[in-house]
Amino acid sequence: MTTRRDRIVLASVVFVVLLAQVLLYPGLDTLVAAFGGGAALEGGMWFLAVEFAAFVAFAGVWGAASDATGRRVPFVVAGTIGGGVGYALLALLPTVTTMPFWAVLVVRLFQGAATIGAFSLAMTMLMDLEGGHGRNMGAAGIAIGAGTALGAPLGGQLYEVGTLVPVAAASVLMFGVAVLATVAIDEREGPVDDTESTIWRALAGVRDTPILLVPYAFGFIDRLTAGFFALVGTLYFREVFELSPGATGLMLALFFAPFALLQYPFGVASDRIGRTVPVVAGSVCYGVAIVAVGLAPTVQLAGAAMVAVGVVGAMMSPATMALVTDLARDTERGVAMAGFNIFGSTGFLAGILVGGTVADRFGYEAAFLTAGGVEILLAAVTVPVFLRFRMRRETAVASSR
Repeated sequence: MTTRRDRIVLASVVFVVLLAQVLLYPGLDTLVAAFGGGAALEGGMWFLAVEFAAFVAFAGVWGAASDATGRRVPFVVAGTIGGGVGYALLALLPTVTTMPFWAVLVVRLFQGAATIGAFSLAMTMLMDLEGGHGRNMGAAGIAIGAGTALGAPLGGQLYEVGTLVPVAAASVLMFGVAVLATVAIDEREGPVDDTESTIWRALAGVRDTPILLVPYAFGFIDRLTAGFFALVGTLYFREVFELSPGATGLMLALFFAPFALLQYPFGVASDRIGRTVPVVAGSVCYGVAIVAVGLAPTVQLAGAAMVAVGVVGAMMSPATMALVTDLARDTERGVAMAGFNIFGSTGFLAGILVGGTVADRFGYEAAFLTAGGVEILLAAVTVPVFLRFRMRRETAVASSR
């Protein structure tokens, strides 16, 4: 019962972190305007980029602090409380004082640095629970999918109530899950993974197994497109189709919902048909679908293209992660997956910065062509690698008979 309870509570932490994060996306331009961020595209780019920069920079800090004490629960609680404080400051400060946008970004940096501690260590604790790795990671996957799928439409509706309401709701959610984590998670004995060492070990793993760069590259590009949609996609729907925040949230949900719901069946399918078709062919289709969103002449066609992006993304994602497991040595799978996540987080940040910069200088159409084109180009370049890998595996199987 204790393991089951911990699994539910830790999954709740993961769920709330993602839900709070995505709540802010649908009305990003109005939020940046309320903060005095100037142009929506540039202000939104920095507002999102600062949070993900904090994710990349501070994940290792939380891991090192957890190592130093040999405990995790207090840091999960501290991360959720810190995230709640950060969101609360973002919601309250504009109503009581006039502050420059750079000060808002400092608060955002603090909020992101706190939030990643809760998320990262909750995921680590889920990995360490008894009851089966598949079951524990399944709980994490459901939490991530549900948080992102519900965050966009719910955030859109909250923006209809008031510009700062989604930020205030994010704060309440973080404080609520902090209380839950405080009273419901049992501290467990055992060593804590050294996150900073894991980063260096992951890079060393690439040196020892260079073919891991293939799924890492796909993870980077796939998350780049996710970051792209968080910023450029949101503002594109708001400006080009003149959608309200509520309608924009529903448009984002057309991607997030199938992406969350279809990953498990597509993951099972990749076990049966292999990784090449879902990853390579999926990437080509994914790139085409992204371009189709940017070229769609009507909101209805753009919505249909968003559904296609979500479906194809769900086909690619589990196959790409499974490819990491296929390629890594049995004793280094955890480190290999850590490397995949490092590349993915960096990709999300790059998607915000690159997408925002291209859209600002050359327009939305060029930005969508860039995001989709990079995905298609990567698939074309890696086809020979996949074919050699497939032939090598078939040869190994034949020689073992």
